[in-house]
Amino acid sequence: MALTQQRRAIFHLLDETNPADAMAAYFAFYHSDNRTILRPYPYTAPRAQGYVALSRTGMDLFRPFVTLRLPIHDMQASTNVIYEAIDVGTAVILNAPSRYAPLLHALFDVHTEEHLSLYQLRPSHFEPIVNVLVMQDKAPNGLPRFLIRDRDNDVIGASAILNWQSPSYAEIGVTTQPGYRRRGWGRSVVSAMANYLLENGRTSLYIVAQNNEASVQLAESVGFRDSGVREIMIQAVLKPPPD
Repeated sequence: MALTQQRRAIFHLLDETNPADAMAAYFAFYHSDNRTILRPYPYTAPRAQGYVALSRTGMDLFRPFVTLRLPIHDMQASTNVIYEAIDVGTAVILNAPSRYAPLLHALFDVHTEEHLSLYQLRPSHFEPIVNVLVMQDKAPNGLPRFLIRDRDNDVIGASAILNWQSPSYAEIGVTTQPGYRRRGWGRSVVSAMANYLLENGRTSLYIVAQNNEASVQLAESVGFRDSGVREIMIQAVLKPPPD
């Protein structure tokens, strides 16, 4: 089955207008074709019950980044979706809705796990921060980047990048070097990126670990609000099928 047909078979499983599906929709529908393996279930069905997307990204050169949607009300079918798409013993980085956690723990040997909250920019709460130190260039992935450089030491003190972008949404990632924190630089570059996305018709998303209070405060100070969406991110290896 061609990738176009596979995408058509899973189209009904994702709502591109819903922030809860935004990342999964990007990797299923918009990630580079030659870096995407899509496995609908059943594989040849014109209307799939679930799917797994295995994507090659800059996050890790050796492990695929996995997104998926499962018929979670049917544990056997959900198990089949995973084992038909991923070989036993494969190491993955996997993002999924939090409600999938019990099944994933049963099927995978989980090495690390993060509990994530999805924040969405609310334009009514957003006021762009004007900081003349902020510059725009291109990140290694070819997408826009906003940064502040310490000219004296030729160091990028803070930068905001796009982890991915679809026609409707984009996820902002921010890095502030330890020696440049508490200067407002992180807020400034995130604000610049959020403003850029607004001007280009996309809604900004920002994912934070639930125990990262500093990141939550940064997001809220710029104008992001908790969408209520909860996800897990695991680094894991698929175990043999349960008996």
